[in-house]
Amino acid sequence: MSDGREASLPCTFVIFGATGNLATNKLLPALYHLEAAARLSESLSIIAFSRRPWNDDEWRNHMREVLAEKIKGAPGTPVFERFVARFRYQQGDLNDVASYQALADRLPPAEACSSTVFYLAIKPSEFGAVIHNLEAVGLNKPRGLNRVVIEKPFGEDIESARMLNQLLHEHFDEEQVFRIDHFLGKETVQNLLVFRFANTLIEPLWNRNFIDHVQITVAESIGIEKRADYYDRAGALRDMLQNHLMQLLTVVAMEPPPALEADALHDEKVKVLRSIRPIAKRAVHAHAVRAQYARGMIDGANVPGYQQEEKVEPNSITETFVAAKFYIDNWRWRGVPFYLRTGKRMQRQTSMIALRFRHPPQQLFRETPLESIDPNWILLSIQPDESMRMEIHVKQPGLDMDTRLMQMNASFLKTDEQTLDAYETLLLDVIEGDRSLFLRFDEVEWAWRVVDPILKNWTVEREYIPTYPAGSWGPAEANRLFDSDDQTWRNEL
Repeated sequence: MSDGREASLPCTFVIFGATGNLATNKLLPALYHLEAAARLSESLSIIAFSRRPWNDDEWRNHMREVLAEKIKGAPGTPVFERFVARFRYQQGDLNDVASYQALADRLPPAEACSSTVFYLAIKPSEFGAVIHNLEAVGLNKPRGLNRVVIEKPFGEDIESARMLNQLLHEHFDEEQVFRIDHFLGKETVQNLLVFRFANTLIEPLWNRNFIDHVQITVAESIGIEKRADYYDRAGALRDMLQNHLMQLLTVVAMEPPPALEADALHDEKVKVLRSIRPIAKRAVHAHAVRAQYARGMIDGANVPGYQQEEKVEPNSITETFVAAKFYIDNWRWRGVPFYLRTGKRMQRQTSMIALRFRHPPQQLFRETPLESIDPNWILLSIQPDESMRMEIHVKQPGLDMDTRLMQMNASFLKTDEQTLDAYETLLLDVIEGDRSLFLRFDEVEWAWRVVDPILKNWTVEREYIPTYPAGSWGPAEANRLFDSDDQTWRNEL
């Protein structure tokens, strides 16, 4: 995909927060895999910015140590050593302007380098300091070329999102800002566009005439992983539903864009968000459910409840589970409920989009053993397995009119193929200047508008939150969102 602009390849990639969890677990392995695939230009150098008092060699030894656990067998190979040699280390404090001047002194002059990527692998509360200090030493210039990558959440509500956007636009043009959502880099999500728009078999069925409802589930078996300082302020609504799940909803529901260009894709996704029916204050309880995990068992091991996690506030009512129902009031989707659900300490780690078809209009088999036939489904598995399946009924061999349910598996991976990690795809797009899989600010703003009534209602109601046992599929209260008795959560492929 391309946004139609002539993008110059950057010659420097700067990682703020280089020793943090995100850089260690995601960015460094993804950059290594791009190196192994020969997708990084020879001229690209990478600067790791962090507070630890290291020099270049000490940082490279740190890389060899942490990546030995992430990429088995890589350290010591020629490819790995070539990758490590790209790195330099810059000790610095995010709040210290002198650290940024020292960083600027290590960058090649503007006339010798087309652009620099600044990746903010840091807490959202630190974004402001970095943006201001980059501007203070002139590293936001030349305008339109240097790129800044920020991770979600983009603000804590609609007002703070607008303030963050204003700050960014004071120092960078919109074309320089890459708001990253790693779900959009996953193969299944990208393949959904092909599945819908390259198959005349599928697209005519993708509307309110045939689809009964849509479910989008992102379930995690892990807890908060020592992130209480962030998570206890954010919760599942801000951390997952407002960004990841709303983005998946837009990809499922969008109209075909006129071209696979960044702005054309963003325009169609914004149209979906603008068409979502606003939730009235008095209707929040009918449209959204929150809950918090209690003690339970996962994979045979006892795990603590959320309030027993380290550094969680006593009697915290932060939600670790949220389920919500939305309607898209346009010609394609009017009247079709979209059920979104995400939670921590769920029974299984899984991300799935499930579309259930309507029942056949004629009860042809009512006087046979097939008096009631289960409806058809399309199942799009995002993780842990990436696949696309369609369920249909076929007759079982024999004298009676019995059926069996068959799954047509349209998995796009052959047995000898490996899928790309989402960060590999997105980092390559950053380097090449392709913004197709990144978020434009109006997408962020409209997503906040959609969830803002829920957020404000929950902010006021601070006395009680339901719980669900760790290792379950969430609270029973989530079932009350369904429009009809024959709708249930789809947990398995």
